[in-house]
Amino acid sequence: MQQTDAIQRDALGTPTAVLGGPVMELRSVSKRFGVVQALQDVSFTIQHGEVVALLGPNGAGKTTAISILLGLRQPTSGSAQLLGMDARSQQARSRCGVMLQESGVPTNLSVREVITLFRSYYPRPLPTARLIEMAGLEEKARARVGTLSGGQRQRLYFALALAGDPDVIVLDEPTASLDIEARREFWAEMRGFVQSGKTIVLTTHYLEEADALADRVIVIAQGHILADATPAALKSRITGKRVRFDLAAQLDEAVLADLPVRQLELTPHHVSLLSTDPEGVLRALFALDVQFHNLEVTGASLEEAVLELTSR
Repeated sequence: MQQTDAIQRDALGTPTAVLGGPVMELRSVSKRFGVVQALQDVSFTIQHGEVVALLGPNGAGKTTAISILLGLRQPTSGSAQLLGMDARSQQARSRCGVMLQESGVPTNLSVREVITLFRSYYPRPLPTARLIEMAGLEEKARARVGTLSGGQRQRLYFALALAGDPDVIVLDEPTASLDIEARREFWAEMRGFVQSGKTIVLTTHYLEEADALADRVIVIAQGHILADATPAALKSRITGKRVRFDLAAQLDEAVLADLPVRQLELTPHHVSLLSTDPEGVLRALFALDVQFHNLEVTGASLEEAVLELTSR
């Protein structure tokens, strides 16, 4: 197979990075499953060292796009490139690490045995001890996979994705089942990988995670790309502010009926709303002598921006 000049190689001839070209690329890709059009004329590129989040509702086409990027599925039309080569190239795929929500690893093997097994698939893997340390599983190294908790399995899958010291890391819901502390530790680990030149692509339902990690967000719905921008640019599209406060007494929703309020969430003790005129809303509440505390006014979140895009 002819290789492009944009690929940097190690002494074994293995591609290690892309110079001057995209790491991953879809060119006018469409994919049909029978009567279902999963992707329609989708094009985007991901550059070396980027963190890109693919977001969208279930069934939007995210998994199909990633499968084509990784050479696991062939597009109905269009093309996919990985590390400057055809995405189905074994050389390119050997430089990718993939973390799935459920990897189906043998449950009767120990953590150390599974990591050792996966390391054997790659020409230049990371040391077993290093992978166990990165996953925070030192105390579980001898434990059988079947005895691990959900969060511990996620950490194991993370170690397996990094076993080959990949240039590109694809993460599917990487922090599912992790507690808040473990999630933030994972984010810090990801930032370290980016600083070392890795490229990361992730899908997540934790929009806070995408906001914290991603340089770019690609929003997909019904097989089409709705947006491709930074998290800040997407949030700036939402006109209005998020207003939150706790109530001293239950509030009748009718009080807010004539005010510039949308996306209202009202419980007996808490109010969360989006408004294009938060000052006017608060003045009206003060005039009505509504008693509240713990007031918070912020810009729109990434979740709100994505929901507005996908609901149109």
